[in-house]
Amino acid sequence: MNLVELGRGGPPVSPIAAGAWRLAAWGFNVQERLRWIEQCMELGVTTFDHADIYGGYTAEGLFGEALALRPLLRRHMQLVGKAGIRAIAPRRPDHRVHHYDSSAAHLTASVERSLQELRTDHLDLLLIHRPDCLMDADEVAAAFERLRAAGKVRHFGVSNFTASQFDLLNDRFALVTNQIELHPLRRDPLHDGTLDQLQRLRLRPMIWSPVAGGALFTGVDDATRRVQGALNAVARRHGVEPATIAYAWLLRLPSKPVPIVGSRRIAALREAVAALKVTLDAPDWTEIWEAAAGHEVP
Repeated sequence: MNLVELGRGGPPVSPIAAGAWRLAAWGFNVQERLRWIEQCMELGVTTFDHADIYGGYTAEGLFGEALALRPLLRRHMQLVGKAGIRAIAPRRPDHRVHHYDSSAAHLTASVERSLQELRTDHLDLLLIHRPDCLMDADEVAAAFERLRAAGKVRHFGVSNFTASQFDLLNDRFALVTNQIELHPLRRDPLHDGTLDQLQRLRLRPMIWSPVAGGALFTGVDDATRRVQGALNAVARRHGVEPATIAYAWLLRLPSKPVPIVGSRRIAALREAVAALKVTLDAPDWTEIWEAAAGHEVP
């Protein structure tokens, strides 16, 4: 699987990424964690998505512990980190309120901890995890410049930002992506300008929860059942699994998203990778959109 550039000279990432959000909940021992990493990479999924807060601030360390068993794997993978949230957790007893913090001091300290936990000397990509109403764009840009100059972070982006919030920070510092939630049941970015902006800037979005955390296949509400029917119908025509069609629906977008698969099941990664060989035509794609919306396109 060839790597793709998110934009503006990098970073190179695999077109399907692996998410470590639930790593702490999977109950893997260190050898099982290493095997999961190896199996992802054997499929060509070499980009791993992290955040400092995942697993109550434990997931990065669990990943790093496994990576330490085969440190040469680091040369062939890309590590994405996120910072900017102060979550309430036993590992952060000084956090009295769940809140956002995009200050230079917090971003810098978060990166230092992430590097230590992941047992690496740099992040390939750092994202501001959530929009912060108190964010000073000049301060963040200066922090990014220092982190890049120190060789600790190579590229920068954001997550969950609106188009105008992205513009604000991008005006001060060149960003390479906006990581957003998108799937047939969460279609706002298709119509609110988020994807239009990224396509205009020739930047690829990263997509978290591309199958709605599994609810796309297990939900029982009317909209989800309609989508399930459409996914099954399109999957039969293409001879693949419905999950593969769910990923192909995203990959069909001209902004060229990079979906993040946050599953312990290697079969789920295979279904996502298989979507790279499936191209939906406009009627296929629209059939799924209309099932989710409950009406024809205007």
